[in-house]
Amino acid sequence: MRLGIGSFAYAWAIGVRGFPPPRPMSPVDLVERAAELGVDLVQIGDNLPLHPLDEDQLAELEARAKALSVDVEVGTRGIAPEHLERYLELATRFSSPVLRVVVDTADDHPSEGEILSTLKPLMPSFEAQGVVLAIENHDRFAAATLARLVSELDSPAVGICLDTANSLGALEGTKEVVATLAPFVVNLHVKDVIIRRSNETMGFAVEGRPAGEGMIDIPWLLHEVGSKAREHNVILELWPPKLPQLQESIATEDAWVASSVAYLRRLIPR
Repeated sequence: MRLGIGSFAYAWAIGVRGFPPPRPMSPVDLVERAAELGVDLVQIGDNLPLHPLDEDQLAELEARAKALSVDVEVGTRGIAPEHLERYLELATRFSSPVLRVVVDTADDHPSEGEILSTLKPLMPSFEAQGVVLAIENHDRFAAATLARLVSELDSPAVGICLDTANSLGALEGTKEVVATLAPFVVNLHVKDVIIRRSNETMGFAVEGRPAGEGMIDIPWLLHEVGSKAREHNVILELWPPKLPQLQESIATEDAWVASSVAYLRRLIPR
């Protein structure tokens, strides 16, 4: 189990839709920031996609990561076969043990059956390359559905990327999700949150917090998943707030990453 920083720990610095930063963080910037924080693993997700990069940019990322001894895990969104085949190439290039994927895109929300029929023919290619497709629990499918999907795909090259907060959108809490999905986990996203009453008391708000300062019992999480899951790394993600000025959000985000890494280092030594 290794600690890594995901590109979704730096969403504001990379660019949230409608709020472009003056100088968006690049994949190389993310690798360099991880190294500064003493973290030797990054996961580059769909908010910082690798497939639009040209060969020179990919080579620069590869060289910089190697020079700083930072490993790269690859992630994307969408399960179109040609898209996943391209990302399998990228995962192989960067020696990424997993390809983390969010099934849905803005234009495609496949059913369980469609996911199964799309992914099943791709499993031999993933098996041959030694890359595991890590399907993330997003906010549409229940944990039991995801567990069934992985079981039906029936391949060592597929598993679950478990996010500690996403399934709240499916009315499922972290303990429920862990109980169902832990045996299938090949990647773990630690994202701490609090849930509080809205100011009008009619409803709840889910808000991000630095790791260790929210409601997720992270020591329990690491023990419970670690005792049941397959080999996996732990990737920090964050939901920092939108503040009045974009630069405030970016600065807060960076401070949250630093404090979260310091906290998680006590639980996940090098």
